[in-house]
Amino acid sequence: MDSKTSERTRTPLPGTAADAVKIVVVGGFGVGKTTLVSSVSEIRPLSTEETMTQAGIGIDSNAGAPGKSTTTVAFDFGRITLTSELVLYLFGAPGQERFWFLWDQLFAGALGAVVLVDTRRVADSWYAIDRLEHHGTPFVVAHNKFPGPDHSRDELRDALDLSADIPLIDCDARDRESSKQVLLALVNHLYDLSAARENAS
Repeated sequence: MDSKTSERTRTPLPGTAADAVKIVVVGGFGVGKTTLVSSVSEIRPLSTEETMTQAGIGIDSNAGAPGKSTTTVAFDFGRITLTSELVLYLFGAPGQERFWFLWDQLFAGALGAVVLVDTRRVADSWYAIDRLEHHGTPFVVAHNKFPGPDHSRDELRDALDLSADIPLIDCDARDRESSKQVLLALVNHLYDLSAARENAS
């Protein structure tokens, strides 16, 4: 066990923590959900990644992510303390279509969600957005940067048919600070929605 893993394993929950929030990270196969949860978690993350085998041929596809040889078969789990009082529990959803039946259970009790998008495969994110809208779960969209041709935020917003009030952020899921900024954007979005409801009542 390296020093970083050991340090994260021993990170205690702050005694001042007053609010715990469940967040779900969703998106298509290979967009970086496991990577984001792993990079930002202050504890040793739980991962259910398994190697893709011959048995999955014709069922699982790594099209658009040719170097990926593993897939999440249940969910990823991590934890991050954003402030002395606010703790986020992160659940990374599986991206393969055959595991989508798990998503509704993962959404239960979630206060918000992050939709990770790879602009090489934008259509893979449509189902995630559809399910979140169906459940009425607030979300932000994070554009995970991959090598190759890119698109502007306006182009991506149009491709995903996002309304102007849904935050769209660029990120690198491998970088802890970048991933943390995505989570902060979601928390701020949730606060804004709560304030708007209070003002309307």
